[in-house]
Amino acid sequence: MDLSFDWREALLLTLSPLEIIVRGTLMYWVLFLLFRFVVRRDIGSLGIADLLLVVIVADAAQNGMAGNGESVADAVLLVVTLIAWNRLIDLLAYHSPAFQRFAEPRKVLLVRNGTKLRENMRRESITDEELEAKYRQEGLESIDEVKALYLEADGKVSVVKKK
Repeated sequence: MDLSFDWREALLLTLSPLEIIVRGTLMYWVLFLLFRFVVRRDIGSLGIADLLLVVIVADAAQNGMAGNGESVADAVLLVVTLIAWNRLIDLLAYHSPAFQRFAEPRKVLLVRNGTKLRENMRRESITDEELEAKYRQEGLESIDEVKALYLEADGKVSVVKKK
């Protein structure tokens, strides 16, 4: 049994740093745009299907990002690139309202004065059962007790009760 270990292969870059940064950047933006504009926000929860999607996307994106990179240094540079893009987007959204509108979804009004806004519910793929569960979780028995119910940008729900 050969117990030798090649430290150079494990720790030194096996790909060009520029290639790793470009691959990571391209995949980050493709995934960002897909998740921002295509993948549905769930109503306040992360379901099994959502978690599975994230795992599958991560696995599928790995080869596109890493190419044939196999060293720890390749992986570290890729992770640093992805975190840098994430942090930069957060900073841009904080400092620029125009960029914030692009980067973060707006809250969506689903109920106004006890009336379900069907078009907004349809656009967000929110069922009557999901909506009813959310106002019941707030201790309300009837939709008539709801002044406003919003699907927030983070996928959580906020309820404003009638007085």
